[in-house]
Amino acid sequence: MGSDIVFNICAATTLTGLHFGTTTILTSILRWMGYIQPSHLPLPELLRFVLFANFSIVGMNVSLMWNSVGFYQIAKLSMIPVSCFLEVVLDKVRYSRDTKLSIVVVLLGVAVCTVTDVSVNTKGFIAAFIGVWSTAMQQYYVHYLQRKYSLGSFNLLGHTAPAQAASLLLLGPFVDYWLTSKRVDAYNFGLTTVFFLVLSCSIAVGTNLSQFICIGRFTAVSFQVLGHMKTILVLILGFIFFGKEGLNMHVIVGMVIAVVGMIWYGNASSKPGGKERRSLSLPKHAGLPESTDSDEKV
Repeated sequence: MGSDIVFNICAATTLTGLHFGTTTILTSILRWMGYIQPSHLPLPELLRFVLFANFSIVGMNVSLMWNSVGFYQIAKLSMIPVSCFLEVVLDKVRYSRDTKLSIVVVLLGVAVCTVTDVSVNTKGFIAAFIGVWSTAMQQYYVHYLQRKYSLGSFNLLGHTAPAQAASLLLLGPFVDYWLTSKRVDAYNFGLTTVFFLVLSCSIAVGTNLSQFICIGRFTAVSFQVLGHMKTILVLILGFIFFGKEGLNMHVIVGMVIAVVGMIWYGNASSKPGGKERRSLSLPKHAGLPESTDSDEKV
């Protein structure tokens, strides 16, 4: 089991390429079966998306390697205000006071229960900066492309997954060698490693799809806010299965604050005026909501 964890750490970029390769196979099968209808995504839009997405993957992986876990958590938290900034500037979104305060409460709660030691260096800060902004742009683009081209989650995955798989599988081994000085092809693949590799790729399909569904139905900001529930659940499951080491009142208070903030955000953003677009910068398509519609209830 330990060797599998080492492989995941040492070959994170290549492993992500395998994840998208598995997603490509699934979307191809669904398209062949008729569950995915033909759609169009211009090549320049696809290339921009893949650029943001790949920089996001490499940037966050490098940030985790070069910075402390505490600073990595701060970088992840900073994606929420960055995503808010992109929505305000690019989509002319207006947030109510309650929505803004609820986001602050979520950030505070997650920070309290996850941020511990904080150390950073120049190259680690640059990697975190690139990772945060490229991730925010990639997630904004998911919502943007689905709205502009009336693409469903599977349709968009069908366009983007093959390009991401090809680029990551081509460049991944070189990036991983640069980061770890270890060659992916030199790893000793045993039966246990292959089993967990297949399991990881299978789970990744659901992860990729759930991200596209959530961002497409709501927004990147809502996805980021709700995504921190994953952090809370990981902590809780860790305490359940691996003992209560590290579980203290400090962590519990942080969890409670974060969950309260998430519930508050769901209620505040779904109310009239909680979160709405003042003007729609995208072309109107049949079936798309008007510019003044607020996010659907979280």
